[in-house]
Amino acid sequence: MPRALALLLSLILLSPSAASAAPSGRWREAWGLASSPSSSTAASSDAFASLQLQARGGGRSAVVRNLLAGPLQVRLLGDSRAPAATVLRAGEQRSLLWLADDGASLRLVLDAFPGDPTARPEDHLYLLPMQVAAVRVSQAFAGHYSHTDAQNLYAVDFPLPEGTPVLAARAGTVMQVVDSRDQGGLLRVLHDDGSMALYAHLQAASARVRPGQAVAAGQVIALSGNTGHSSGPHLHFVVQANTGLDLRSIPFRMGSERGELKFPRQAP
Repeated sequence: MPRALALLLSLILLSPSAASAAPSGRWREAWGLASSPSSSTAASSDAFASLQLQARGGGRSAVVRNLLAGPLQVRLLGDSRAPAATVLRAGEQRSLLWLADDGASLRLVLDAFPGDPTARPEDHLYLLPMQVAAVRVSQAFAGHYSHTDAQNLYAVDFPLPEGTPVLAARAGTVMQVVDSRDQGGLLRVLHDDGSMALYAHLQAASARVRPGQAVAAGQVIALSGNTGHSSGPHLHFVVQANTGLDLRSIPFRMGSERGELKFPRQAP
């Protein structure tokens, strides 16, 4: 009888703090498979992809679907016949592997990373993602509390009262909207150069946009909150790029009415 093992990792996690980390750039799921046809899917608001095992021609086809409204790099591990990493378009579904029902047991693992690894992010002056009289920053680039990993090294935390309107810092397309009790509110916006901005710890059910929607710079997209693993109300903002099966934060410039904010351009 086929076995569907529990989810290994769903790394859309929001780290603690008013100096928090953003969601991880890898999403992973795994199944233990026996000889009989089996099907399992993990689609949810915080998932990047789903994997279904569909009966076909005396075996099963491993079909992966991109759940994001933007490009997703995926790879299937556990069988040497699986193709190398591939990029799926927004919402694309593709069969990556056919498995014969020969009685052999197998363990498949799906890795997924948002973004196109061929993208080349440009230097861009981002808008301040909120309208406030005075800009406060509780943790910036290479903040020792939680901005130490590659995906959050160049993140910035802005302490804000809950319910403060959050503005799009740059025009783009909404790639993902997450509203989870455990993981909090999150918006991922894809820019025309392939980079992605993440707005995290948003107020529950406050998103003003939906996946696939185009947004203009300065448009209200959500409200700030204190959701997920956060110890105080704030907005976590980071720009990331897929560097090839690896999501990394990148330095960015940001301007306000009083001029450009002076974040360090290089982390120590």
